[in-house]
Amino acid sequence: MAEKKYSVHKSSYIDKGVRIGEGTKIWHFCHVLEGSEIGRDCKIGQNVVIGPDARIGDNVKIQNNVSVYKGVVLEDDVFCGPSCVFTNVFNPRSAVPRMDEIRPTLVKKGASIGANATVVCGITIGKSAFVGAGAVVTKDVPDYALVYGNPARQRGWICECGEKLVFKAGSARCRPCGKKYVKSGIFVKSKKKDISR
Repeated sequence: MAEKKYSVHKSSYIDKGVRIGEGTKIWHFCHVLEGSEIGRDCKIGQNVVIGPDARIGDNVKIQNNVSVYKGVVLEDDVFCGPSCVFTNVFNPRSAVPRMDEIRPTLVKKGASIGANATVVCGITIGKSAFVGAGAVVTKDVPDYALVYGNPARQRGWICECGEKLVFKAGSARCRPCGKKYVKSGIFVKSKKKDISR
């Protein structure tokens, strides 16, 4: 029998039909449901539920007490802070079955979602966007946008490294890492290559 190249704490449950990438670590009291896929080198904190049929990329960090439901896709390098919340049905009722009405949620590469933030289903959080702690996200978030509040509103722009960007005459340079960006309307892209979509 081939040796597992990932680690799962003995208190956690992994259903049949789950794919887990090399180097991934799953901590205490987690449950990964059937059909879910988790990439390489992920860190899954305590009391996390994933799936069924959820998709998680490589190098994703999911902190304690997060549920990643069916319909949610987390691309590579996404960070989910403690107790952040995803939903998958817009108007749930206990007595009305609505699992055939799931609205997909996409969190693009490099985005961060702060502790206790809530992401309403059916939206996209853009590449390297930053959702502040406690935010309630009710609409799409552009690439590199910094949003917070209830409801979440855009408050600025943020670099891939997590530092706030200051635009002058349509361009910005991140002081700590040196990356350069240009802005046109609601779109921001790297000067080296277009990463706005």
